[in-house]
Amino acid sequence: MSLYRITHTTHYRYTQLVTLKPHVLRLCPRSDGAQWLQSFELTVSPQPALGYFLDALGNTCTKVTFDSSIDGWKIVALSDVCTIRDNPFDYISESWATHLPVDYPESVMGSLSPYLGRNREIAIAPSVITFAQSLWQEVSGHVGYFLMQLTQRIPEMCAYQQRLEGDPYLPSTTLEKKSGTCRDYAVLFVAVCRAVGLAARFVSGYQTGDLETTTETTIHDLHAWAEVYIPGGGWRGFDPTLGLAVGSEHIAIAAAPHYKQAAPVTGAIQTAQSIETQLDSDIKIVSISQPELQADLRR
Repeated sequence: MSLYRITHTTHYRYTQLVTLKPHVLRLCPRSDGAQWLQSFELTVSPQPALGYFLDALGNTCTKVTFDSSIDGWKIVALSDVCTIRDNPFDYISESWATHLPVDYPESVMGSLSPYLGRNREIAIAPSVITFAQSLWQEVSGHVGYFLMQLTQRIPEMCAYQQRLEGDPYLPSTTLEKKSGTCRDYAVLFVAVCRAVGLAARFVSGYQTGDLETTTETTIHDLHAWAEVYIPGGGWRGFDPTLGLAVGSEHIAIAAAPHYKQAAPVTGAIQTAQSIETQLDSDIKIVSISQPELQADLRR
């Protein structure tokens, strides 16, 4: 069990006054079987109208509406989160779900359909299917081995790059370039899983790293990984950037079939003019280990 305090500051600046369409923020960490949200405080300046809601995917969202033109705005999200999954393999798969293909029962198929890529607008590329099938053969269809092999194979074959803005590459592009960011790797991981019939989704959140070496100048960025629905274990995280199964050092904010549905901030400027935007982001993560705070969590 670990307790973290995350201070996430996002600052938008514009080259002139703009009118913003309503924006949706996904900055509130979730509470689930791997983490408990202890507190969350959101401050937006200048002060807009705020409305909290749960989206169709179960993510906590905030709708932000400004009633006047602005030349910038600042978001500060302060979260205290307790992570409890020290062992990412603390489950036993259902006997019928240990080997590919997994035949998900009708009782959950309706809920999992979007995560299996059903009704997808873009078909999985042949190169991704070939890659998935080669891994399937290597592990003789064993689901657990397949997932860990995929988690480790992506960072082995791809060079990590820093690209803070822009959409993820298509999975086939990441394979071709053999390089990418965490969001590129997560999108590729999801596509490969879906190619063999495993329900998978994109996750945005934080990765704490080695906080013992953290200093005031340590830079944390938003992180991305994937989750796979494993009968007997539920949704389980896999981080193809770090090559490991997700445990207590990951803090999830939002999860979705498509990466855009898990974006921390979505919205647009209500103008046809060309506006330059400067975006600055700062994320501080502190481990809280005081005995009295840890005791409070167990009450």
